[in-house]
Amino acid sequence: MRYFPVMHRMVALVHPPQSTFELSCVAQVFGIERPGLPKRYTFGVCAEHPGPVATLAGYDMLVTDGLDALDRADTVVVPGWLPAGEPPSPTVLEALRRAHSRGARVVSICSGAFALAHAGLLDGRRATTHWALADELAARFPRVQVDPDVLYVDHGDVATSAGAGAGFDLCMHLVRSDQGAGYAAHIARTMVMPPHREGGQLQYSAPPHPAQIDGTLAPLLEWVGGRLGEPITVEVMAAHAGVSARTLARRFADQLGTSPGRWLLAQRIAMAQDLLESTDLPVDAVARRVGLSSATNLRRRFLAALGTTPGAYRRAFRAKTR
Repeated sequence: MRYFPVMHRMVALVHPPQSTFELSCVAQVFGIERPGLPKRYTFGVCAEHPGPVATLAGYDMLVTDGLDALDRADTVVVPGWLPAGEPPSPTVLEALRRAHSRGARVVSICSGAFALAHAGLLDGRRATTHWALADELAARFPRVQVDPDVLYVDHGDVATSAGAGAGFDLCMHLVRSDQGAGYAAHIARTMVMPPHREGGQLQYSAPPHPAQIDGTLAPLLEWVGGRLGEPITVEVMAAHAGVSARTLARRFADQLGTSPGRWLLAQRIAMAQDLLESTDLPVDAVARRVGLSSATNLRRRFLAALGTTPGAYRRAFRAKTR
């Protein structure tokens, strides 16, 4: 978990022709004030050349701030960079490097990874982009470890996401890291979307076979979500769904891009994060309530998933809210 000011400055760097969807991912998560939720972010847009900026949607948007806005940002977001093969100008590259070197977090969505790669911010690191652009990114930048399958990759100071909807997943992940699970869940509810998808989930999966179209996992996921404190296993899940464990695994891979066991563990860890933030329950009680049996087991799972302990997570979140 990184530490930022209470009012976190988000600045998106746009470039013609700008994708309106990638930009709206960032604006929707960070740029809207929501009733009942403390305002923790300010959101702005800048361009190398302020003025009208053409978009892929057939209209121009008026951008009033130049690159100096990046010097005041806590997080810089590049919401796409098209054409992907067009290098940013030396001025833009220097602005990105300068922001990163002074401690700003630098984030890309979809083709925005190309701008970060040109700036050298992805050298020697895992990164992702839209699956259709992954081969081009790897060929152009051999020092970047391109992972074409995942939704997003977060190194703390630099983060990249896959295309389109994965931008929402990365933005929600950043909110969760900055402000905690409860704050992120509130935003997710207002957008009627899941509060968290693991970055390691697949960008896309094979379409379901016709016989599987009616095999939606939604009822099972809702049933499990209300019983995380119980000793639920993959076998119990399969039995409740009336299928074999092998069939259940195939449906999870097709519909969620992950395995039943990984999904179940992720739900338990997410619930533990929420309880650590919102209650004073001892760690052992939190572990039992989320179905991880003991504080020792919770610590081990928490450390593997989040790189920190439950106690450290609780202290960091409470220090941040103060």
